[in-house]
Amino acid sequence: MEHLKVGIIGAGGIAAKMHLPELQTVDHCDVVMLSGRKQSRLDVLCRKFKVPRWTHEYQAVIDDEEVNAVAIALPHPLHVEWGIKAIKAGKHVYMQKPLSTSMDEADAFVEATDNHDQTVLALPYMSNPHVLACRDYIQEGKLGTISSAQARASHGGPEVYYAGIQQILEEKPADDLWFFDADKADVGALFDMGVYAIANLVGVAGAVKSITAKLTTVAKPTKLEDTASMILEFESGALGTAQTGWCDAARTYEFSVHGTAGKLVSSRQAESLRYYCPSSQVDEDAPLIEEIIDLSTYPVQNSHQHWADCIRKGIQPPLSNAATARHVTEILLAALKSSRENRTVDIISRLSLA
Repeated sequence: MEHLKVGIIGAGGIAAKMHLPELQTVDHCDVVMLSGRKQSRLDVLCRKFKVPRWTHEYQAVIDDEEVNAVAIALPHPLHVEWGIKAIKAGKHVYMQKPLSTSMDEADAFVEATDNHDQTVLALPYMSNPHVLACRDYIQEGKLGTISSAQARASHGGPEVYYAGIQQILEEKPADDLWFFDADKADVGALFDMGVYAIANLVGVAGAVKSITAKLTTVAKPTKLEDTASMILEFESGALGTAQTGWCDAARTYEFSVHGTAGKLVSSRQAESLRYYCPSSQVDEDAPLIEEIIDLSTYPVQNSHQHWADCIRKGIQPPLSNAATARHVTEILLAALKSSRENRTVDIISRLSLA
């Protein structure tokens, strides 16, 4: 079994909350180097997670001969640049979401992945038990012909998220968050949270061929959108709706898929998945048959465990791969264009999900 020696590029919130804790659960894996700008963060995270080496130079992680896998934990606009450098250096790559805010970059990332043998996992993670169960039920025909799907992913905003992060990093609350800075973040809630809703819809209902969207800023101190709603047309002919935002104090993560024979409904935070179908084909008022789907039959892996598993099998992740991330990126960019131009925008790329 290949022993993974991981270097993390970026010592901010997502490294503190997600990468470092999850990587500790991966067998035969050590985080051997952490890179970042702020010395205080490097000191805290290296101490808390027992990382032996740190550097201020991102390139030092790429060049390090001990490192054979790299996690990209940088702000959105830097993802692809450093992901491609890691791939070309022969490292396996774990790419944060969103992949990019540019189709040229997304194309370049897919090309680099296709031209090298390294395993590249690109978030959002789409191999959770509830997504896999949905795909099985659809492929087995238990929903009949899919007519529509709905998804929402939202929370109270970056300032709420970062309040918890600052506790991990042992920092005082900050007044300026890069998420709200249009020059640093480039995009708002759509790419930050909407990416989850879109990815789950693609994972269960397939590729998208057009989108109509409305974006607005309701409450947050930013020029970027904090709320978005979208209508998607899938290649299958089904329709989907996706919602996201930074203004949901009660936070939401849910989706449902509806078909001619039944429907699937995921609860908040995907804690359960329920299947409903009619008990009668002639009595509309007859009670529905309800089935709580046993998700324990599906592998329970966090995203880093899945990445390591794919590395050791010598494969690309079946769902959370570079090509899927490219398709999701195009959908998100088309949503921005749709809202800006007040029209439906076609999706040019095509995607095949096995």
